[in-house]
Amino acid sequence: MNAAHVRSADRALSVGTWLIVGGAMLFSILTVTPLMAAHTADAWDWTAPILPLVVDAAVVIVVKLDDVLARLGGEGGRWPVVLRWMTGLMTLALNTADSALKKDLVGVAVHAVAPLLLIVTAETGLAYRRAIAAAVARLEAEERAERQAREQAAAERHRAAEERAREEREHAAMLVREQREHEARLAREQTEREEAARRDERAEREARERAEREARERREREREQQQRERERREREAEQRRETERLAAEQAARRQREEAAEREARERAALLAAGPVNTKLPEDRARMVVAAASAEGLPIRTAVELCGWSIGWVTARYQEHRNSSEHVLEGVVS
Repeated sequence: MNAAHVRSADRALSVGTWLIVGGAMLFSILTVTPLMAAHTADAWDWTAPILPLVVDAAVVIVVKLDDVLARLGGEGGRWPVVLRWMTGLMTLALNTADSALKKDLVGVAVHAVAPLLLIVTAETGLAYRRAIAAAVARLEAEERAERQAREQAAAERHRAAEERAREEREHAAMLVREQREHEARLAREQTEREEAARRDERAEREARERAEREARERREREREQQQRERERREREAEQRRETERLAAEQAARRQREEAAEREARERAALLAAGPVNTKLPEDRARMVVAAASAEGLPIRTAVELCGWSIGWVTARYQEHRNSSEHVLEGVVS
């Protein structure tokens, strides 16, 4: 058994307690509401559920606060006990009152089950929670003590290992220092011989690097000049392309506007003729129906303007709607 098992039992207790509390509250509301309605003026029947709700709310407060206090290991004193038993007895009295007034002992026994179960569950749950809280605290203290003991042992092993490593490092450092001093003497002699050769080589290398640097800087300046010239030509070409594109867009927009105005004038001319008494030729009737559909006129108005039947005009409207949807789909895609 560890702290995880105890916490699992605590969760199971909490779930079971709240299931019992919820069931008792629902049973109490359904049982007490008719009793309150029977003993309340007809105009105030709607207030019947308030009393069982108030009593059950007090039960919820007691159960929840007892749960919190038990987890914290605290004591609420006498008043929580008074409130717990008072709400339990009130719930018992309200649930059994109707059967008691009717002298129905079986009803009293049946309706007393939920309140008595709620009272006993509240008291038992409080005791369980206090026991669980104490067990959790004890297990956590044991786990902390074990963890501290393990950490202390690990720290001692670490200190011992560090001490051994320090001694080994000191011995190795001494050997290295002696070896280094010997090598330093040899290195100084070798360095003095090589220093003169390096000075000559350095002077020659610096002269060569200076010449290469000057040549590289000259090439870099020429490349930058060419890059600036190329960028200038590209900007000029881009400006020309942008000017041409704007001119093309303006021309296309003017053409679209002129076409839209022309179509609008043509539709207005077709619709200006007004209703007809005879059927127009099919070609002209199609043009009239197309204009009416584009202007959003009702089908009946289009029938009056072309003289054809409603079914024929409706079919033409559907064709125009389908063609418009296809155009929109093409534009979107």
